[in-house]
Amino acid sequence: MDLPSTARVVRLKSRPRGLPVASDFAVVEEPLAAPGPGEVLVRNRAFLLFPGLRTLIGGGGENLPVGHLDPGNALFGPALGEVLAAPGGGPLRPGDRVTHLAGWREAVVAGADRFTAVEPGFPQPLALVSAASAGYGALTRTAEVRRGDVVLVTAAAGAVGSMAGQIARLLGASRVIGTTRSPEKAKRLVDELGYDAVLVAGEPFAEQLAEAAPQGLDVVLDLVGGEQLTAAVDAARPGARFALAGAIAGQLDPARRGGDAPAVVDSFRIGTLGLSLRGFTVLDHPDLEAEWRERLGGWLREGRIVFPYTSVAGIDRAPEALVGLFTGGGFGATITEL
Repeated sequence: MDLPSTARVVRLKSRPRGLPVASDFAVVEEPLAAPGPGEVLVRNRAFLLFPGLRTLIGGGGENLPVGHLDPGNALFGPALGEVLAAPGGGPLRPGDRVTHLAGWREAVVAGADRFTAVEPGFPQPLALVSAASAGYGALTRTAEVRRGDVVLVTAAAGAVGSMAGQIARLLGASRVIGTTRSPEKAKRLVDELGYDAVLVAGEPFAEQLAEAAPQGLDVVLDLVGGEQLTAAVDAARPGARFALAGAIAGQLDPARRGGDAPAVVDSFRIGTLGLSLRGFTVLDHPDLEAEWRERLGGWLREGRIVFPYTSVAGIDRAPEALVGLFTGGGFGATITEL
């Protein structure tokens, strides 16, 4: 089989002023080096589009686990691919499916340690690029869902939230509440993904939350910040656990650079009720990925979890689809398929 000698790549063309537009990106065809000793050539089949890229391309935030993207840099993110060439005696073989973080390109050459093999027979490999491991980790490591808990998941219609509500239920939650930006998505979250109630941003949020959780909240997976976090603290029961794993309120704000999501929280209430508010990042839990893959595979085989996603056909459409994430597009994970 002839190996590809070129590949198209999406690069940041200019730093956005406010929310990104499609013209801030360029899809360019570039030479693809032949794999050297110990290197693997992978053709990408799909990659994830995620709002966290706003922080990297907008230049916001400090102490990030990865650096900001400057004009000319290639975008990156979770991807699923197929091995085309691999060194003999190594862990990978041509035809193996792998996950990695070099998305936003048609093919990649890198050392074998940059790729994780997908277990043969895994029921829905595309689900492995969903970023839902963050939701699983936050609900098991930080907020620690217990049987009977009332759980709130903000940004419930996104890649993490659309599966986090299901995960909370599988972990024993008695009631699961979500938030989203549109009534249509709210209906789908209830009808298709089993949320008990979904609050719609833009309407009086604290009032909606009081109606949906009249006895208060035990666990909050917050991916938004802002007024939603404020209201969640006000609705918390004694001893409630918060896992803070996102900042979408700031990433959707054209006046910000995507690196902050200010929220006013009642510190007196946090102290008197013994609330726990802790940040969560996947990088702090190196054991998480293997555990998540095992549990996800089992739940998928048993039909106990659904992987919702919006498919975008072709790398040329990826920049426009990313822009759409900031204006309410997509349901579940938004994935470009090649």
